[in-house]
Amino acid sequence: MKTIIGIDIGGSTTKIVGFSEDMKLIEPMSVRATDPLTSVYGAFGKFLSTNALELDDVEQVMITGVGSSYIDKPLYGRPCSHVGEFQCVGYGGIYLSGLKEAIIVSMGTGTSISHCAYPNDAMHPMVTYLGGTGVGGGTLVGLSKKMLNMDSIDHIVTLAQDGSLENIDLQIKDMTTKEILAGNMTAANFGKVSDVASKADVALGIINLVFETTAMMSIFAGRSYGLRDIVLTGNLTVLPQAQPTFDNLSNMFDVNFRIPSHSRYATVIGAALSYFDTIGALS
Repeated sequence: MKTIIGIDIGGSTTKIVGFSEDMKLIEPMSVRATDPLTSVYGAFGKFLSTNALELDDVEQVMITGVGSSYIDKPLYGRPCSHVGEFQCVGYGGIYLSGLKEAIIVSMGTGTSISHCAYPNDAMHPMVTYLGGTGVGGGTLVGLSKKMLNMDSIDHIVTLAQDGSLENIDLQIKDMTTKEILAGNMTAANFGKVSDVASKADVALGIINLVFETTAMMSIFAGRSYGLRDIVLTGNLTVLPQAQPTFDNLSNMFDVNFRIPSHSRYATVIGAALSYFDTIGALS
């Protein structure tokens, strides 16, 4: 069975996925190591072993990510091609969503925003990078380290589950005595920090700041294309606070925030799909 492998190489974490020749997705996985090269070779070996694949089964390896520059020769003798990360995000996001056109958001250390669409029923999607914001996972960890003396994402999100934004954010309802539908809309993140705010409240406030900033940037991008569908991808989408926060914002701003299955693996899935694009098989 000929298999296409996609690899997304981060600083210390490598994500890997595969597609069979009939374009069936092989379950993605990730591997952590102390350096990118150790991570990528470990991920490659683990992926082959887990899925009972031989080296000869691998037709092509498609590589992306900040650590991809470390790979300048074939992996275990298998041919490798480099793919731009923004293209991969678009391909992966539109594939996972099942949509024909959407705003694709990658929520990682920072946040990138792209428009992806199949123009005139074309076989291949077109991806346009729109920009982004430096607010993302790096912001979450950095502020938490300074404000909470914590730098573990797992510990931060667990702490935040007991938090309340009532002690952190200034909301519209705090500024008027009138009953209005958007009363719980944020007027100012961290604009009402109470003296009795707990560490859990602060943790939730930081997460909410990151999510709301991402939401508004992507809503503005969607409006410029007349779109309501916004696909969220990247590691931050798996935080337990993500789904309820974006569901609330969907209702508030009349948009469709979507967090598809395998959302954290969208970039590496897009890398693998890029191969089918080059041979005219992506649809």
